[in-house]
Amino acid sequence: MRAVRIHATGGREVIQIDAVPVPNPGAGEALVRMEAVGVNFIDIYHRTGQYRVDMPFTLGQEGAGVVERVGTGVAEVHPGDRVAFSNVDRSYADYVAAPAWRLVPVPADLTAEQAAAAMLQGMTAQYLASATYPIRAGETALVHAAGGGVGQLLVQMIKRRGGRVIATVSSEAKAAVARSAGADEVINYSQVDFAAEVARLTNGGGVAVVYDSVGRDTFERSLDCAALRGMVVLFGQASGRVGPFDPQVLNAKGGLFLTRPSLHLYTHTRAELLQRAADVLGGVADGSLRLRIDRTFPLDEAAEAHGYLESRHATGKLLLIP
Repeated sequence: MRAVRIHATGGREVIQIDAVPVPNPGAGEALVRMEAVGVNFIDIYHRTGQYRVDMPFTLGQEGAGVVERVGTGVAEVHPGDRVAFSNVDRSYADYVAAPAWRLVPVPADLTAEQAAAAMLQGMTAQYLASATYPIRAGETALVHAAGGGVGQLLVQMIKRRGGRVIATVSSEAKAAVARSAGADEVINYSQVDFAAEVARLTNGGGVAVVYDSVGRDTFERSLDCAALRGMVVLFGQASGRVGPFDPQVLNAKGGLFLTRPSLHLYTHTRAELLQRAADVLGGVADGSLRLRIDRTFPLDEAAEAHGYLESRHATGKLLLIP
C-alpha cells in the first residue's frame, strides 16, 4: 500500500510516497480502508519538527473509511462498518490500523468526505464552545481565523448557544466566509488593529473569551481583548509558537485565565469521544452545522496540500483522497 511519510523534518520536499505492507490489526485494533483523509496544521507541525516524532513517520491523524477486519478483543466495530476518527496517527495511507475505541460510526446520510472533514475541526469547535469555555447566551466571544475550517464551525457552535461573535480574518474573502458562518462582527486584522476594534465594539468592556488558533502574531493583543477575569484559549499556533511570558501579565490585564487545550484531552474516554462526535456529525447530517470543504487532493499530492494550507488561503477543509 501507499503511505505518505517523512524520513527527516523540513519543508514540503521531505514528503514522499513509500510502498509499505498493509498493517495487520493487533489486539484492540481495526484495519480501516481509507476513503478520505483530513489535512491539518498538526501534520505540518510534525513535518517541520515543531512536534517531535520518530522516523520514518507516516503523516496524518484524521480520516474516514470502511473497516476491513478487526484484531482480537474488538467489540466496538465490525467489518463493513463505516467509521471516522481523529487523533489516530498514520492516516495519510491507503490503510490504517487504528485503536477500535477511537473509531466512531458515520451516519448513513453522510459521505466519507463529510465525515473526515468534520472530525478534528468539528470536535475541536465543539469542546471549545461547550467545555473549555461554555458560552452562555448573551456573552461575546472573539474568534481568530474565523474564515478557516475550525473558525467557521466555532462561530456556528457559539451562535447555537446564543453567543455573540466578533470574528477576525486576514482577507476580505475570508471576511465573507466568516459572515456566512454567522459572525456578528468581522475585523480584517490586515487592515486595522483588531484589539482597538474589539474595544470599540464592546464599549471598552472586552469579550468573555478569546479563541486564538493563530498564536505568535495575535497572542499579546488577544490578552488586551479579554474582559475582567475573562479567558484566553490558545488552541493553535498557525503563525508560530508563543514565546515565554510572565504570568503577572495576566494579573495586570484583569486577572485573566489562560489555557492551552487540545482535542485529545477532551476525547479522553470513548464515552466523551462518542458524545462529541455524535453532536458534530449529527449536526452536519441534520443541516444545523454547515461544512465547507475547500479542496480535495489525491493522496499522492500531499505536499501540494501542505503548501496550500501553509499559504493561509484555505477557506475550509482540505482532504486527501486515496
